[in-house]
Amino acid sequence: MTKLNIAIFGADGAIGNALCSKYEEDTRVKKIFTFSKKKVVYNKKIINYILEDYENEENIDRMSKAIEENLDIILIAIGSLIEPEKSLKDIDVDKFLRMIKSNTIPTLMIGKYFLPKLHRDRVVKFASLSARVGSISDNFLGGWHSYRSSKTALNMLLKNFAIEQKRYNPESIIIGLHPGTVDTKLSKPFQKRNKTYFTPSYAASKLFDVIETKNPNDTGKIFGWDNTEIFP
Repeated sequence: MTKLNIAIFGADGAIGNALCSKYEEDTRVKKIFTFSKKKVVYNKKIINYILEDYENEENIDRMSKAIEENLDIILIAIGSLIEPEKSLKDIDVDKFLRMIKSNTIPTLMIGKYFLPKLHRDRVVKFASLSARVGSISDNFLGGWHSYRSSKTALNMLLKNFAIEQKRYNPESIIIGLHPGTVDTKLSKPFQKRNKTYFTPSYAASKLFDVIETKNPNDTGKIFGWDNTEIFP
């Protein structure tokens, strides 16, 4: 059985932490390299690195060089949501840039320095948390200009990565993942009383299942927690 090396970014977040726990239980996994803004403690299978700024290109480059093994799976569970705009009058350039920096730039930088660390002779996977609201074809309500745009830009990056990685490894799989509405600090300010929210562990288990089912024909696509494709 092939042993897997996995890198998880955002391990101190609710979903990232739950994904770490899920893969920690997987007997196929040899090592998990986690990246977080604060120390997280797991068993000896997990090696934790502190990465306080996911926009800092120099630090991400340095972290990538610190890992000598090739990777099989890279997961990015990073993002934020600040008060979403309900109308045009709420648009603010600083807010827009903050959403791009939080939801798009980390995957851009991680992709630049960590995609080359994936094996090139077998199936490998790279997944980043996206959101259904990043879909242009699925947008019927409008609003949320900054958050929607940051996720749409993320989806475009993933498509670009998928096309380029195929040249190096035809078995590479690069996808976006929508975890559903999860009970986290990110969603807490916007939760409604009459709506049910996933626990982070449930969301992680569903995302794990989605990742497991993907094959090279799925690369460049976005999938929901229920394994349905979310179209651009």
